[in-house]
Amino acid sequence: MKTANHKIADLLSTRKTEKRKSFAVLLDPDKVNFSTFPTFLEYAAEHGVDFFFVGGSLITHYAIDQLISAIHQNTDIPAILFPGSSLHIDPSADAILLLSLISGRNADLLIGQHVIAAPLLKQSGIEVLPTGYLLIESGRLTTVSYISNTIPLPRDKPGIVACTALAGEFLGLKNIFLDAGSGALFPVTAETIAAVRQTVDTPIIVGGGIDSYEKADNALNAGADVIVVGNGIEQNPDLLPEIAACVKAFNRKSDKVLRGL
Repeated sequence: MKTANHKIADLLSTRKTEKRKSFAVLLDPDKVNFSTFPTFLEYAAEHGVDFFFVGGSLITHYAIDQLISAIHQNTDIPAILFPGSSLHIDPSADAILLLSLISGRNADLLIGQHVIAAPLLKQSGIEVLPTGYLLIESGRLTTVSYISNTIPLPRDKPGIVACTALAGEFLGLKNIFLDAGSGALFPVTAETIAAVRQTVDTPIIVGGGIDSYEKADNALNAGADVIVVGNGIEQNPDLLPEIAACVKAFNRKSDKVLRGL
């Protein structure tokens, strides 16, 4: 069995403390063109992507191992599993977001799948990132809300979202993930992110509907520690350097504040 480590968890915690933001690209194995993937990986590394999240709500062609292998061969960027179920676990990943869907009342996604996954994760030694996953209403039915058979939290009720996140933190979850879902019409609002930021001390991950510099900047300023972009880059490859530039600009400002400039 591999030795347990906390490399990614420590990195997320340190960056939160230093008010440094991170950029994660979500890779859906069903949508990756492996013939051009190495070129994309070099492009992502060139622009300073911090993490690759690998997975999705529904995977019809299992290529997670092939995808992670390519990431490791072409970059030094951590590959972190973003599983839709216990079937999406691959021990070659650097870490796994062990998602508990605390915004819903589907027991299988609150604890059921985790019971199945636990012995596999223990044996693999992969770094486990216990994460409270909150699905936020985004203006349309998304794949994750359909597959999870849960109702998203209202996008105009920041208090409900914040209390749900706080309950997750009290239960021992180490990260909070606010997700509007792939292809979201609207991203998680700045008011909601800010309410969660004021309520919990964990790193906050935000994804879904972030398809512009302005939306990324809004999320970062509201308190997101990691912003996740997936579907937007698939539709517009130029979005990757645009979001990367936003994160870098925010971090430059943070660095100046830390140096007292």
